[in-house]
Amino acid sequence: MNIKKLTIGAMALAMMTGSALAGSTSALDDPAKMSPFFTDAGMKTLRSEADFKTAWMAMKPDEQKAVIKDCGDTTLNKAHADFCAMAKKMGG
Repeated sequence: MNIKKLTIGAMALAMMTGSALAGSTSALDDPAKMSPFFTDAGMKTLRSEADFKTAWMAMKPDEQKAVIKDCGDTTLNKAHADFCAMAKKMGG
């Protein structure tokens, strides 16, 4: 009986973890959305402030909000600090 409970518990935990990981995609990790803000394919060098603003204004308002929200996450902000600083200047 205990083995059955442990197995069911482990399966439930695995399913919850899997769904949590699947739902944790960030707008900051979407190359299609982020590439207009960078000068290189590796997305390491930001465009000028004027070009950044042009790309920012081309985004839909809900996409801008998602980016600002993701930039508010400490972990995501560390990985995208320069981008987030510029995005906050633009709209946040």
